[in-house]
Amino acid sequence: MQTASLSPLPLSPSGLSGDKLTTAASATPLAMLDDPQEWTAFSRSLPGQPSCWESSVVFEGMHCAACALTIEDALRRVPGVLSAQISAASHRGRIVWSDQTIKPSGWMQAAARAGYPAVPANDAFANDRRRVETRQALWRLGVAGLCMMQVMMYAWPAYIADPGDLAPDMAQLLRWASWVLSLPVLLFSCTPFFKNALRDLRHRRISMDFPVALGMAITFVVSSLGTFEPAGIFGAEVYFDSFTMFVFFLLTGRWLELRLRDRTAGALEALMNRLPDSVERRSADGVFERVAVRRLSTGDVIRVLPGEAFPADGVILQGSTLADESLLTGESRPLPRGEGGMVIAGSHNLSAAVIMRVKHTGDQTRFAQIVALMESASTSKPQLAQLADRIAKPFLIFVLLAAGGAGAYWWTHDPSHALMVAVAVLIVTCPCALSLATPAAMLASAGALARRGVLVRRLQGLEALATVNTVVFDKTGTLTRDAFALGEVRTREGVSKQQALAMAAALAQHSLHPVSRALVAASQGDALQPAAWQVEEAHETAGQGVAAHLFMAGKQTSAVLMRLGSARFCGVELPATDALHACLSDEQGWIATFELQEDLRPDARATVAALAARGLQVHLLSGDLPDSVARVARQAGINSAQGGCTPQDKFAFLRELQAQGRKVAMVGDGLNDGPVLAGAHVSFAFGQAVPLAQAQSDFVVLGERLDTVVQTLLTARRTFRIVRQNLWWAALYNAVCVPLAVVGWLPAWLAGLGMALSSLLVVLNALRLSTAIAPLESL
Repeated sequence: MQTASLSPLPLSPSGLSGDKLTTAASATPLAMLDDPQEWTAFSRSLPGQPSCWESSVVFEGMHCAACALTIEDALRRVPGVLSAQISAASHRGRIVWSDQTIKPSGWMQAAARAGYPAVPANDAFANDRRRVETRQALWRLGVAGLCMMQVMMYAWPAYIADPGDLAPDMAQLLRWASWVLSLPVLLFSCTPFFKNALRDLRHRRISMDFPVALGMAITFVVSSLGTFEPAGIFGAEVYFDSFTMFVFFLLTGRWLELRLRDRTAGALEALMNRLPDSVERRSADGVFERVAVRRLSTGDVIRVLPGEAFPADGVILQGSTLADESLLTGESRPLPRGEGGMVIAGSHNLSAAVIMRVKHTGDQTRFAQIVALMESASTSKPQLAQLADRIAKPFLIFVLLAAGGAGAYWWTHDPSHALMVAVAVLIVTCPCALSLATPAAMLASAGALARRGVLVRRLQGLEALATVNTVVFDKTGTLTRDAFALGEVRTREGVSKQQALAMAAALAQHSLHPVSRALVAASQGDALQPAAWQVEEAHETAGQGVAAHLFMAGKQTSAVLMRLGSARFCGVELPATDALHACLSDEQGWIATFELQEDLRPDARATVAALAARGLQVHLLSGDLPDSVARVARQAGINSAQGGCTPQDKFAFLRELQAQGRKVAMVGDGLNDGPVLAGAHVSFAFGQAVPLAQAQSDFVVLGERLDTVVQTLLTARRTFRIVRQNLWWAALYNAVCVPLAVVGWLPAWLAGLGMALSSLLVVLNALRLSTAIAPLESL
């Protein structure tokens, strides 16, 4: 079995034509993917389950929810496949399988036998295949459109001629000309519909292409019989104009849907395929040579040229540049990165070549964790979408029965008209719009949120967030930053605040404690820089402070033993207080006291006010001291706050709110909020210190702005307004058009136009969500 399109190829796709692409792909056997070294290209090992893998693939040939259900059924019957989840909107699938029982080729062959070849989601030829598919769809559309115009020109005399004006031989000639021009439409433009319908018949199943193909075949056969035997029961009228028109309308809708879906898929792959294929790595002799990115390992030294993406997480050793991290963190401005600066895989080097040392590769990078979350979101199914999927197949059976009943009723009056009524019912009732209503809107929102630095781990989270009326915040790392801010500074007589801060910062540079980092940061830009002071024999006592000999530059003989840290470590006494202090002392005693405050996020108060303005209750829960929690609550404008909470206390408070009927969103940093994040109706993991793949949240905020919580809430509500509009439109369309088709008032060509427009309207309405995020000012 040749499965060209199923394998990732290690060649660059640039410059390949469609034919070359197909040839190159068909030369690669599917068995190559059974090599365990290839699995990491499209799969990841599940934590705690070493023999289980989760693969992300794209399925070709899908058009509807029934296709997704068919693939899921085929895969779940394969021994070793533990679960399969396929999205009809994104055409992506997430398959969990055991390498003890099955290899990738096994379940991929099962999908291919069902008629839906699987392609690794990060396949190098994905973009080229989409271009080939779009070009073929455009060719079919063009042929159908050209033939439709000619057939309409030949059909026009029959519509406007009075009885006796059109000679029988001329009328028959026009019919034959229409039949000839309809053949390219039947044999070329209709090919996808007929292929899918035959595939369904072979597997004894039904999809949305089956009734459409059946309607096309009936229309052409009836019109052909009327052309061949003008005196027969079908000779009164031919419907080549209707046939070519509804084929053209259906293909127009399919082509536009394909373009819109590719726009979404292209945006997703713009993030997921940002890593370069190769990079320059320094060899043992100091020469840089280009190697494949997958050959990088921790500790390698590489050179990244301007315009290239950083292939791994690492630290810059030489050079400085600007890094574009907009698709990874939501930060729209390029960020400066110099020697010692950290860079993340997937971000772009904008301005200059730099040399960096690799710290994390592969699944360990932040980029890989983000990709895993996006893949998870692109294949998850909200409850409304699951409901639409469940009713898709029964609805199609109803369509066939309704068409048969309508045709049987009209047969005694006019057999030719009866068949065309059945065709109109088959086409107009196709539930494409119903199946696309929910997933199209949610995927569009998820893509827009990702561009703003909010990853949607589960699309169900958007469903839940739209109904939230209570928000619970954690304090440290959420409302406040991980760092501290310098507050009041008190010094002994004769020592200025600037001098005390410069000396403290010189000592603090030898410590990684958050208080030390805050002092160093506060000293930046002061007239007396820490660099003016020299430190000798620095020694840090864990949890207490730093001691060292300190002297002015060039005056080593005047070195003085100084201490920076707690009051006890510095040998001084301070009044009892809940505030956090750091002391500085020398051999003579106390020099200065630095009061440290928690650094409230600058947009925290505006975020809380925005939530309250929308009628949401806001609470603050924290394990810190009650006085500290109360102080932060006052600064943020939160009226309900509790301190000294254990994780169990937070969970109990959450359950109490839910018992009162509140729909709760929890916003935490994920460090000790696992139970309450998992127990809330919807949850946000805020902060970059948490391993993204292990967060128990529905949303992961990558950036530093707290107001993204409000924007996500507004986007969720807007998303469900769009979903409701789509569902109402799909219901109204069927409620109006189905009766018209059954009573014979809706011609086949108009049925095709209605079906195409209904699906297109749903997709276009959902696309509004991908172009804009609800601004905070709209509150």
